[in-house]
Amino acid sequence: MPKKILSGIVISDKPDKTVTVLVERKYQHPLFKKVIKVRKKFSAHDEKNRFKNGDKVKIIECRPYSKTKKFQVMEDNK
Repeated sequence: MPKKILSGIVISDKPDKTVTVLVERKYQHPLFKKVIKVRKKFSAHDEKNRFKNGDKVKIIECRPYSKTKKFQVMEDNK
């Protein structure tokens, strides 16, 4: 099974070796056909503390680092 790759914006870099990434996706409601925007926050592992607030990044699914951290930062998404 392939690993999930998501892209989003770093909204918090306060914890050590961790960034919080806001991922936004759009989909069409099956009945009403209206386009809905959904936002979700993910905690991602950042080993070298390279990324700061406002950076666009890609995150990839990985082994669990903690209770909430199940992604790691893959690269800069410039």
